[in-house]
Order: sequence, then structure tokens, then C-alpha cells
Amino acid sequence: MKNLLILLPLIFGVYGYAQNQTLKGKVVDNYDTPLSEAYVYNVRTDTHTHTLENGTFILHNIQIGDTLTVRLLGFETKKLILKKEAIDNGIKILLEDKIFQLDELVLKQEVNPLQLINKLDMKVNPVNSSQELLLKVPGLFIGQHAGGGKAEQIFLRGFDVDHGTDVSISVDGIPVNMVSHAHGQGYADLHFIIPETIDKIRFGKGSYTADQGNFNTAGYVAFKTKESFTDNEIKVEAGDFNTLRTVGLFNLLEASKKENATLAMEYLESDGPFESPQNFNRINIAGKYTAQLNDNTKLSLAASHFTSRWDASGQIPNRAVAQGIISRFGAIDDTEGGNTSRTNFNVTYNKFITDNSTFKTNVFYTLYDFELYSNFTFFLNDPINGDQIRQKEHRNLFGFNSTYSSRKYWDQVELEFNSGIGLRNDAIKGNELSRTVNRNETLENVSLGNINETNANAFADVTLDFGKLKVTPIVRLDYFKYTYEDALLTPFEIQSETKAIVTSKLRVSYDPTDNLHLFAKSGIGFHGNDTRVVVAQKGDQVLPKSYGIDIGASWKPISKVFLNSTLWYLGLEQEFVYVGDEGIVEPSGKTRRVGIDFSGRYQINDWLFLDSDVTYTHARSIEAPDGEDYIPLAPKVTAAGGISIEDFHSFSGGIRYRYLGDRAATENNSIVAEGYTVIDMSLNYKWKQFDFSVSIENLFDTEWNETQFATESRLANEAQSEEEIHFTPGTPFFAKAGITYRF
Repeated sequence: MKNLLILLPLIFGVYGYAQNQTLKGKVVDNYDTPLSEAYVYNVRTDTHTHTLENGTFILHNIQIGDTLTVRLLGFETKKLILKKEAIDNGIKILLEDKIFQLDELVLKQEVNPLQLINKLDMKVNPVNSSQELLLKVPGLFIGQHAGGGKAEQIFLRGFDVDHGTDVSISVDGIPVNMVSHAHGQGYADLHFIIPETIDKIRFGKGSYTADQGNFNTAGYVAFKTKESFTDNEIKVEAGDFNTLRTVGLFNLLEASKKENATLAMEYLESDGPFESPQNFNRINIAGKYTAQLNDNTKLSLAASHFTSRWDASGQIPNRAVAQGIISRFGAIDDTEGGNTSRTNFNVTYNKFITDNSTFKTNVFYTLYDFELYSNFTFFLNDPINGDQIRQKEHRNLFGFNSTYSSRKYWDQVELEFNSGIGLRNDAIKGNELSRTVNRNETLENVSLGNINETNANAFADVTLDFGKLKVTPIVRLDYFKYTYEDALLTPFEIQSETKAIVTSKLRVSYDPTDNLHLFAKSGIGFHGNDTRVVVAQKGDQVLPKSYGIDIGASWKPISKVFLNSTLWYLGLEQEFVYVGDEGIVEPSGKTRRVGIDFSGRYQINDWLFLDSDVTYTHARSIEAPDGEDYIPLAPKVTAAGGISIEDFHSFSGGIRYRYLGDRAATENNSIVAEGYTVIDMSLNYKWKQFDFSVSIENLFDTEWNETQFATESRLANEAQSEEEIHFTPGTPFFAKAGITYRF
């Protein structure tokens, strides 16, 4: 009996130990770099978790002898049996790099299965220009129509987004979209990014994410830059049209898990295919320092500067080409062009408060200058001097984003909480629209003033993970303060308005099998109006809402095939059309878009990949009569894809296509913007420390129009104006070769 009394506490202690233990661990790669979103699974209990950004995880209800499976795409899957020492002291798990294999993907084990498309594309088809970065979002198209230095026109989900009105874009937490911009609300110029510095691209279509606010109607794109480079690199590329690009990527410190410092530089120049040379050049420089202050705290300091100037031939009318007045690459007014610059400073602080709680914040400052000369209508308004305009501004942008995340467990349910606050203030001096001649004479100020716009926000969401079922309710609050000092208004008066908006969202996902992921999303988003319009309308139609629903599935029907399809709806309370030459934003009423997105990826073998993205959209204005309800330039059908090879006897590359279908250019479809199909090709070869590359844009020298608008204009010799398609010609056959030295 005495011996039994002694043994009982030991027996129950061991039993309690076995039943109630918690495992703390960390997952790293060969360089001891923490791996986030790795899947950690307990075979006995059928429970799982994912690693946090610092590679750590906690798994409850662990026993000695349990088998763990640790998996992350692009790494060898690891299985291990837990010993008492690991439970007592924690465990560090090393995952070995390996070649990307699509057949190893298990959808149920991924945090966001749709992001896998981007992860695969970045691996197989790396980008080499800032324009290509946005094209990594399935279904997103871009077009350039002003000499290479102006922000691209964006198309997504049946939106002609102009330069960013309905797509929110950020880099390391710094907003790219410019509110109340001289050229248009939401103007998003991404050219300050050196593409080789991008590490990850997070994206979402629709308004279903807590940390995305203004402009997140059609979707958002969030870029994250690298903290270190695999190798130091020097790259030189040269091509047709006097094109030259040089890039340098440098690690300034020896490889260390405690701190990294990088420096990246880019220079690009080109005359383009136009008869009047673009004289385009761009300089980029970016530096970043990251320090792991301790196991739970990381600090990052980043700075970048970008400057660019260009000349442009502008958008030309069909009739001028048809009549032989100019060629497709000629110009009616070749005095268009501009210059711009942007300097960014960003401080990022990440703190793991507890094993399951994270605090992240970044504080940013941007100094921005912009000057653009355009002529959309030629001699319509001023038959003597022409209709050239100047749009100009000088901007200081301040702000911060702070997020708190925490994981908790309720019985067998994992709960992940996210909450945050943010602020941005845009102080814009000399926001100008003027009528000019030859860039050097000002005829008239159409608008001129100073803008101060503040946006404060707060949000919260919680994800309830029941295993196969996940439910995420979301709520977000945005507050705006608009102030405008009109320099043309007498007597002097400061105009101001305030507005607040609450938006809610809900995401639900269900995994009936390991490789079938079903999801449904609903949410309210918004796009803000221009400050100048807000104060003029005394706060009317400031923050029109969007209402969206997505229903879809990600599926692996066979081991080497990944498919995603989504049926979606998006309605807007008010669509804004920016009239650049008048400096106003015109409301065009309620709109409705219904569409289908499809994406497919097929890995034929270790080195050969097929991919395709197809979208169909039915876009209409709700308040207009039938036949008059087309939304101008809303894409109907888009498709992009290709075949790619990766690391086949040191070769990589591929052939890619993109297709944009015909679309209405006017509300009654009387003028049609013609679609196009363009084929590109690239080939790369690695030899020792050198990479050799050849790329060809528009392989078959297709005649296509990159951007098109239905515009009323008048030429110098015309008595009457005419409305028709005005276009920027797409790039003809364009070959470029490059060499990279790695050290």
C-alpha cells in the first residue's frame, strides 16, 4: 500500500503530463532564417497550426511519442517523433530547400491557397520591370499612354481603374495611391520600385480584407521588399529604341541572422518606338537595414529615391493615321511629357509580445513632386495656341500603420485576432491645372491651391478555425478630413469637410478534402473622392460604397494541376470619371459588375509549367436606359498565360500571351476600343557566375493599341471637331539582351 501511494502521484503526473502538454517550436531554413506560414500537424490528434512571421509556433495537447509533420512548399517535408526533451525545452526544426513541386501542394495546409498562384509565378516567371510587378496579379492588365514615365492605366474586374481609383497599392506598408492627385484621384506610380528587390506580393480581389481601406473596391496589391539578396549582382541590359538598363544589388554586411543591409540601384533610359524620341530616363536607389534586436524584436530602416523625366507623343486620333497626316508612331503634339520624383523613408518595428501575440508598426514619410504636360483635344478649345495643359504638385505624405495579432485556443478551436489603427496625412502644395504653350508659357490657371487630406482608420477581425471550417467577421472604420485653400478664390477662404464610414466584411472557407478549398466572401468597400470636388459639393458623394460577393473554389483534381474559379458580383453606389483637362471628377451613377475569374497552373514535369488566367465581366450602369448603359472602357474578356521552363540544364524562360477583348468606349457602344493579342518570349542561361538573357516583346510584331479613349478633338486644319478613338500604339517587335554577374 505504501508503494502504491508513492506510485499514484507519479502515474497521474505522467498521465497529466501526457495529456496536457504544449509544444513550443521554431521552423527555420538552412540559413537559420525563420519560415512563416509553415504547416505543423500532429498526426495523433489531427490538429495543426502555422508558424508566425518569426517562425515560431505553439501546438497544444502534445504527448511524448507524437508524430509531427512540418510542411512548406519549396522545402522538404519533415516528420519527427517528439521526445520529452523537445516538450520540456522547445524544438527547432530545420527545413531543407528543394525544387518547387506542385504535386506536393496540399490546399488544406495553406494559409491562403489563392496566394499560391503568385508564389508559383514569382518562382517560375521572375519580373524584370516595374510594370510587370502588377501583372503578377491574375486578371490584372496595365497600359502605358504617356512616354513611360507616367503611371500605368490599370484594368481589373471590369474596371478601367485609370491610374488606381479602384485598386489599392502599397509597398512595405507605404501607400502608393495618391489622394487628390493633380492628374487623378488614386494615382499610383509604382516606378520607384526596383523589381529585383521584391520578395513577396500579397493581393486580393474585392473588398474583403481588414487592413485595406480607400481604393480597395476592385482589389488591392501589397508588395514586400527583400531584407537580403541571395547574391550580389550587377546587370546590364540593352535593346531596341536606344534602350539601356543597369541594375546593382549589394549586400552591405556579411550574411548574418542578426542584421542585414542592402543597397539597390537602377538606371533606365529609352527613346521608345516613336518618331519623336521619348528621351526617357529613370534613376532608382534604395537601401534597407534590418536588425534582429533579440529573439522577439526586429527593426527595419529603409530609404529610397526615384526620379524620372520623359517626352511623349500622346494619344493620337484614328483619323490622323487613316488620312496619312501622321504614322501610328507619330504625334499631333510632341511637346507632351513630364518629370516626377519620390523619396521614401520607412521605419518598421515588429515585436512578439508573447508566444502567440505580435505587434507590428511602420512609420513612413514621402516627399513627392510631379509635373505633367498633356494635350488630349489638340485645338478644340484654343484654335490658336492649342489645348496643352500642365498638371503639377508638391506633396509631403506622413503616416503609420499598427497591427496587433494574437492566437488563442478555445477547446479544439483556434482563434486568431487582428486589430489595427492607421493614419495618413497628405499635405499638397501648388496642386495645379493650367493651360500652357510649349511647356514654357502659362496662359491660364484653371485650378490652383493647397490640399490637406487626413485619413484615420481602425479595424478588427477574428478568424475562428474549426479545422475544416474557417469563419472571419471583419469591421473597419475610416475617418476623413478634407481641407482646401483655393488660390484663385477671392476673398481668401479655407474650405473643409469631414466624413466617416464604417464597412463590414465576412469570409468563410471550408475544406471538405485535403485538396478542395471552398470559399465565400462578402464585403463593403469604398473609394474616396477628390478633396477639390468634396469641398465644392459640400460633402456630397464623398465616400461611395462598393458591395461585393465572391463564391469560388480552389481545387487540385490531379496532383500536378491547381485550379481556381470565382463567381463574383460588385456594385458601386457611385462611379467617378476624372476629366483631366478640366480638372474635375464627374459622377456617373450606380454601376453593377458580374463576372467569372479562372486560373489554372499545370506542372508537366520538374522544369516545365503551363499557366493561364481568364476573366469575363458583364459591366453596366444601373441608372441608364438599355443600350445607353455601357461603362466606357470596362474590359469584358481578358486572358493571360504561357508555357515556362525553369532550370532545365541551366536554361529558363518561356513564351507568354496576353489578350484583351473588344470593349465599349462610349455609353451606347457606338465607338469600340479594339482588342488585341500579344505574344512575348524570354530565354535565360546560367553559366558559372553569369546569367545571360534575351527577351522579345511582341514576338510577331502585332499592330495593337495599348490604351484607347473615345475623345472629342479638333486638328489644326479642321473646321469641326470629331469624337473617335484616340490611342497610344503598343510596342512593336522589341528585342533586349542582358548579362548579369553574381558574386
